[in-house]
Amino acid sequence: QVQLVESGGGLVQAGGSLRLSCAASGSNLFINAMGWYRQALGKERELVASISRSGKINSTDSVTGRFTVSRDNAKNTVYLQMNSLKPEDTAVYYCNADVIRFGPFTRGNYWGQGTQVTVSS
Repeated sequence: QVQLVESGGGLVQAGGSLRLSCAASGSNLFINAMGWYRQALGKERELVASISRSGKINSTDSVTGRFTVSRDNAKNTVYLQMNSLKPEDTAVYYCNADVIRFGPFTRGNYWGQGTQVTVSS
């Protein structure tokens, strides 16, 4: 069984910073892309940033220059460093991973439980 466990959310004032972490657990894992999505109240879930296993990054324009996604393949962990936070960044942030398991071979897309980020003005 694959689990994604997130940490690092919380309440911060506008202009502040937070760092989210998401660790994948399970045996015989090979993780392709990992990333972060967010869902604000009353809105659809949207991609924030994703990173391939080789380090190729894709991010939404609204966070470019403020948020940085990174990963540690040895730890099966993805990070999201969020700087210069704005009230409009307030949302539940979800970790996502494309995971291959061996013995037997399976492939699936997994989500974390979500972590709340609230930015006060």
